[in-house]
Amino acid sequence: MKRTISAVLPIVGFLCMAFSPVFLLPALLSLFYADGEFTHFILSFIAVFLLGVTLWMRSLGKPLPLHKKDGFLVVVLFWIVLSVLGAAPFLFGLQLSWVDAWFESVSGLTTTGATVISGLDQLPRSILFYRQLIQWFGGMGLIVLAVAVLPLLGIGGMSMYRAETPGPMKEEKLTPRLVQSARIMWAIYAGLTVACALAFWIAGMSPFDAVAHSLSTISTGGFSTHDASIAYFNSVAVENVAIPFMLLGGINFSLHYMVWYHRSPVLYFRDPECLTFFALVLIVVLLVAVSLKLTGSYATIPQAIEGASFEVVSVVTSTGYGIADFSVWPLFLPLLMILISFIGGCGGSTAGGMKVMRILLLAKLGYREVVRLPHPKGIFHVKVGGRVLKEETLQAVWSFFSLYTITFVILMLLMIMTGLDQVSAFSAIATCMNNMGPGLGEVAQTFSSVSDSGKLIALTAMLLGRLEIFSVLVLLLPEFWRD
Repeated sequence: MKRTISAVLPIVGFLCMAFSPVFLLPALLSLFYADGEFTHFILSFIAVFLLGVTLWMRSLGKPLPLHKKDGFLVVVLFWIVLSVLGAAPFLFGLQLSWVDAWFESVSGLTTTGATVISGLDQLPRSILFYRQLIQWFGGMGLIVLAVAVLPLLGIGGMSMYRAETPGPMKEEKLTPRLVQSARIMWAIYAGLTVACALAFWIAGMSPFDAVAHSLSTISTGGFSTHDASIAYFNSVAVENVAIPFMLLGGINFSLHYMVWYHRSPVLYFRDPECLTFFALVLIVVLLVAVSLKLTGSYATIPQAIEGASFEVVSVVTSTGYGIADFSVWPLFLPLLMILISFIGGCGGSTAGGMKVMRILLLAKLGYREVVRLPHPKGIFHVKVGGRVLKEETLQAVWSFFSLYTITFVILMLLMIMTGLDQVSAFSAIATCMNNMGPGLGEVAQTFSSVSDSGKLIALTAMLLGRLEIFSVLVLLLPEFWRD
């Protein structure tokens, strides 16, 4: 245990130093807009940087080798430390309580998009931009960014990459060298963000709003600079820009690289997971659109398809933008929207949820068990794209699903104990674990009315969802702490 702590703390310190400049850009904006938040951001920068230096100095420039299990502790500890430190601008600038400030910070960094803040249109622009910025960094994962630098310091990074990267097949890399993989992902991520900002600007957003919303669209975070979210702009052009970029954020970034490398968008439709993702979105959009038209929520089919397309894409990618309040939609539609958030986007994307690949594998595993019934001695392989998957991978999927379900039930019961009704508690944990944002009932718009204990449970669910449960629960094993 002593060796693990000695190896991990300097790395966390280095990551804190690497993150600290994030406070500087909002500080510059504060000077430009003269909104009075400059001091808060500068003090936050100094505090995070000095903490990083203090932890880094423990290694005296000679960090211990990072073992496989150490990567999990680095990731979890860093996300907790960072979310606490990242709450400073909300705590001192907006005068939120420490629980509310921490909730907002965790929601941003995990790209959940749930909020306790109202009156966004009147907030200082530097604070609004900071909310968007932490979602952007949280989207791809600060750890993956740091992995591109750590090898240069003589520190292996694969264990952190494995703990941080979402999806069931974490051993796969874009290139043989991890550092190159991380740089490629961030280059694609940044490129898509710039393209999204330009598209929003052309569609009619102000430069500030265009940049701010591009940060939360590609990260599938969902924070907005306005209380009404995307509905504030009342623009079909803006909505039509958001939809494809939300979809791009929900697709495996390894696949984005392959499409770019081979200059062939057709590869999106040859990937089994991506194809399933597109098919799922199309089916749900049609189902929701028909239901909305038949119940009179929209006057015409094109209007129903337009409204359904935006909301379904926003929810399934865990972005959480809104042009309509789906919690008041008729029939089964509100529950359907929450349920599709459990699926989420593709593995290796910025989206939340259990990931399309896991759902696809669970369906194939269920089918295999049915086929086995009349042929108990038969050997049936599970294939994806013509590739036979290892039983270890399939077992990991079952294990994840089991732990996810158990964790969800426990957190939901705890949330009910805080005083929330059953519908609100169910949707609160669903939207937090799936990193989606809006829910049903009391949490349809904000979590401001939820008790402090309920908010602590909710932010725990966000962290568990962002780190995909295993990375956190493994720390609870006594064996983990034995050297």
